[in-house]
Amino acid sequence: MLTLLAFAMVATFMTLIMTGRVSALVALILTPVAFGLLAGHGADLGPMMLEGVKALAPTGVMLAFAILFFGLMTDAGLFDPLVRLIVRVVHGDPMRIVVGSAVLALLVSMDGDGSTTYLICCTAMIPLYRRMGLNPLILACLLMLACGVTNITPWGGPTARAASALHLDAGAVFVPMIPAMLAGAAFILLAAYGLGRGERRRLAALSSDGTVRDPGDADLTEDLVRTNDLTERPKLILANLALTLALLAGLVLGVLPLPALFMIATAIALVLNYPSLAAQKARIAAHAPNILPVISLIFAAGIFTGILNGTGMTDAMAGSVTGLIPPALGPYMAPVIALLAMPFTFFISNDAFYFGILPILSEAATPYGIAPVEMARASLTGQAVHLLSPLVPSTYLLVGLVRVELAQHQRFTLAWAVALSLVLLGAGILTGAIPLAG
Repeated sequence: MLTLLAFAMVATFMTLIMTGRVSALVALILTPVAFGLLAGHGADLGPMMLEGVKALAPTGVMLAFAILFFGLMTDAGLFDPLVRLIVRVVHGDPMRIVVGSAVLALLVSMDGDGSTTYLICCTAMIPLYRRMGLNPLILACLLMLACGVTNITPWGGPTARAASALHLDAGAVFVPMIPAMLAGAAFILLAAYGLGRGERRRLAALSSDGTVRDPGDADLTEDLVRTNDLTERPKLILANLALTLALLAGLVLGVLPLPALFMIATAIALVLNYPSLAAQKARIAAHAPNILPVISLIFAAGIFTGILNGTGMTDAMAGSVTGLIPPALGPYMAPVIALLAMPFTFFISNDAFYFGILPILSEAATPYGIAPVEMARASLTGQAVHLLSPLVPSTYLLVGLVRVELAQHQRFTLAWAVALSLVLLGAGILTGAIPLAG
């Protein structure tokens, strides 16, 4: 009964947001509450909801101050030189802009943190996309695909979880996957090329003479940076750059928890660039509309996951699926878990998948000669689909930055994410990192 309720809750939630019947915020709160009541947990729902909110509270705080920090850096003009460089390189060509977005995303996302990638890349590219009339869903798609590849790095969360769950060395899981990651990166660049050519044709069709209107590098650069004239601090650009680099170094080295680092950096940025109290209030107020939607969705997602885990629905779904795998698929358990990783990490958390399902399937694969390290590698190939999940906090940051609806982003990106996951799996099999059969 609990298993049926769990799948019904997930299906209802996805139907509501994909059809646009209600906002993601409403669906994340009311759907689990309704099914929690149906499961007979009326008296327990409050503590479950609070546990879920508490678990995501640090993420909410981090994203709130991260958005404010990078917003302040944009206001101060830190990224204007980068904008000018990008404009010079792309020369107003939609295809070059889209491919450049993919290259930038692949480079920045090597730090393994999706939120940082989204903030930096969107800050640099969104003004250009808006000025040229490019589809912002393309940028969101490429950024997420890039993170789906670079999340396989040892400092990325999924690899650490898989290695911990199976008591493996993270390096042993990661190194044989490097060729597959390179194949994934090549696929992303090809996808960007195709999407860019499509945008070039679309914009040309909209023009009167059949060509894409190029405003010229000088005019385009002036257009993109002049909105910051009243808030720019050109004399402080080196100080702001040093602050930003120190923050990024702190993130990589783990000097302090991420929320603490962003809070400290934001406070320093406010005092450094806008010393007066009135100016600080004005800057905070200016970025509040960008912050509130993101953190409200994150806390709503906390309610969803809190009820999903607290009622036992997560365990019920995991047990039902693992029990349905027929013995005939035993020798093919590595591709099986790679395919299961796509839907499962979409509907439940990475923790639930890697610590709950992966060990069970890895144990079942051992008699067929499939090593735990091979199962761990296979389980990582579905991360591009996982990042589309409404349970991933950074997803709300991304759609907020590019100003699109979550359902729009999911519909646009899902096919690309599935294709990338299959490319990673296929490349892993071809290079021997993942066995096709035991």
